[in-house]
Amino acid sequence: MFGIIRPCRNRMGAELRSAWLSHLCGMCLSLRDEHGHLSRLVTNYDGLMISAAVEAQSGVSRRTAGPCALRGMKSADVAIGDGARLAASVSLVLASLKIQDHVDDGDGLAGRLGWAGRAVAQRWASKGLGTASDLGFDASVMVDAVRRQPEVEAGAGLGSSVLVVTEPTETATAFAVGQTAIIAGRPGNVEPLREVGRLFGRVAHLIDAVEDLEEDRASGAWNPLLATGTPVEEAHRLCLDAVAGIRLALGDVEFTDARLVHKLLVHELEESIIRVFGKRKRHDYPPGKPRWSDPGSGLWSYPRLNWQRQPRGCFEGCGAFLYMCGTCQFCCRDPFPGPWSDKRRDGCDPGPDCGPNCDCDCNCCPCD
Repeated sequence: MFGIIRPCRNRMGAELRSAWLSHLCGMCLSLRDEHGHLSRLVTNYDGLMISAAVEAQSGVSRRTAGPCALRGMKSADVAIGDGARLAASVSLVLASLKIQDHVDDGDGLAGRLGWAGRAVAQRWASKGLGTASDLGFDASVMVDAVRRQPEVEAGAGLGSSVLVVTEPTETATAFAVGQTAIIAGRPGNVEPLREVGRLFGRVAHLIDAVEDLEEDRASGAWNPLLATGTPVEEAHRLCLDAVAGIRLALGDVEFTDARLVHKLLVHELEESIIRVFGKRKRHDYPPGKPRWSDPGSGLWSYPRLNWQRQPRGCFEGCGAFLYMCGTCQFCCRDPFPGPWSDKRRDGCDPGPDCGPNCDCDCNCCPCD
């Protein structure tokens, strides 16, 4: 699995995690049923957003799937219908273009086995375009946009805006996400969802550029930030602005149930940015005041946060470590004490607008 949105089960809650998993499995099974087992390799975390967006506008459509090794040989309710098929089609088309790009550049396994990579890319492109045609839309818009990328990159230089380079990706993702409104029978949602897709494509492209920055710098490979002279701080600002724009655009979309889409495209996308660029800015606390965990009672009352560190020995620290793992303190409690050192450490802070007291004005996110 791959993608920039990598949800944490502890942040999502049981209901949204179950819905998320149903879309992931639904896309995987749709790829298998229509395009063969090999095509399941393109199943990805970001692609399921397409299926989730269709369902959020139209309603739940499920079937019970049999046991799967990736689910611990358990059965599950999985998403079905045009949403899962659209997600499969988009993933296949974009994966085929990525493979073709690797073949042309001589990168990776596809580059070393060019004939095989080219054959797989052509097959997946044909299958993806065929499914898109069955669903009533022309996916060649995405293909044409992505194929313009080398030309755009060739024309970019120092002083160019990095947004010029991200434009083909933005166009492709805008078209794909906007199409969910057509599939769901909500034409009034097309424009705001295209804006959502455009900004998501921008974030995806910039995050990919930042993650590859040091490797590209060392190898001399082309990187949009290096080519345009864009600082990492500016890329970070552009990503944060894009997430703010996505939040506003989602407010203009008419949903049946927007909780999962909002969770993925606002909160989890923010977490992806934090993962790549570093921690979000913390709240301003009164000087000299301790910042206690919230909640700091119940299962999280042990180990307690101490003003003066009280290091634990080897065995006591091991016990604290196991207990903290079992109660999700390392990912959800913020701050938490080190199990051995007792040093105060920052956790995966969900931020001011995600948690039991979510104050988003979208009226769609319990964030439980």
